[in-house]
Amino acid sequence: MVDAATLEKLEAGYKKLKESDSKSLLKKYLTQEVFDKLKTLKTPTFGSTLLDVIQSGLENHDSGVGIYAPDAEAYTVFADLFDPIIEDYHGGFKKTDKHPAKDWGDVDSFSNLDPAGEFIISTRVRCGRSMQGYPFNPCLTEAQYKEMEEKVSSTLSGLEGELKGAFYPLTGMTKEVQQKLIDDHFLFKEGDRFLQHANACRFWPTGRGIYHNDNKTFLVWCNEEDHLRLISMQMGGDLGQVYRRLVSAVNDIEKRVPFSHNERLGFLTFCPTNLGTTIRASVHIKVPKLAANKAKLEEVAGKFNLQVRGTRGEHTEAEGGVYDISNKRRMGLTEYQAVKEMNDGIAELIKIEREL
Repeated sequence: MVDAATLEKLEAGYKKLKESDSKSLLKKYLTQEVFDKLKTLKTPTFGSTLLDVIQSGLENHDSGVGIYAPDAEAYTVFADLFDPIIEDYHGGFKKTDKHPAKDWGDVDSFSNLDPAGEFIISTRVRCGRSMQGYPFNPCLTEAQYKEMEEKVSSTLSGLEGELKGAFYPLTGMTKEVQQKLIDDHFLFKEGDRFLQHANACRFWPTGRGIYHNDNKTFLVWCNEEDHLRLISMQMGGDLGQVYRRLVSAVNDIEKRVPFSHNERLGFLTFCPTNLGTTIRASVHIKVPKLAANKAKLEEVAGKFNLQVRGTRGEHTEAEGGVYDISNKRRMGLTEYQAVKEMNDGIAELIKIEREL
């Protein structure tokens, strides 16, 4: 049973949210009826409540989404809230839909989007993974954080060839190493307020770390937002190279670490926007003419389901006309199709920029 203090917090937070002018998906779909149905429920294994799910959105009325899954079971127990939000965000992925099986497609079909190097500054493709048998951030104990980091660092030390590299724990990190990782834009900071309020930053920096290969083109974040974020990236527009590197890394790591996967939702992640393929393929791109015509930029982006962000990612401005543009849909399509949406959309943006 959910205790009185939690219920009180829920009721007060919900009342404030309803009176606010929040545009979040949480506000849109947490009707009184849904709220009353879910407010007393708990997940069977970890005892997560509705408060764990929605506290970030209750604190941050400027959230776009406003909910996180404290553990894998939350997606089922609080389905009445998660399902409509998932459907809205992922472009019509309905309650009755099933995410397709993993499919990287023909890894040789992508090439360089900008061979002359006129527009694309850098390209990256990332995916998120959760380790089976562990809950997500809010429910993790300090001992589990340590245990996971140990598993991850020993697994990654087995990588060979282009992927071979080193693991840097955040705990006890020297100033030099820290500075080096900041200069390379590899270091993640303690969570932003959205994650803070979702209780994702406890025991910081315990159990957090960064792995990168010697060429600095493959990166793994351990326990930042998701258990694992696998990132392949390099300067320029060679999406083919970036994609092939990620695929070989994921396939290699998957043999050694079992990942949380759900029949209907695909790979499970802390934030519902990352479910399914968990793939975010993005470029940093300079399109000054389209930047001056924001409506046109948004129109093309919308047509290809692309998300336009500022230079430094979510909640930032475009510096010097450089945008971070990525695929928005991660569910109801395969890994290959998700990357192809980004590929085709960027090709179109470059074509229009040239014509303007």
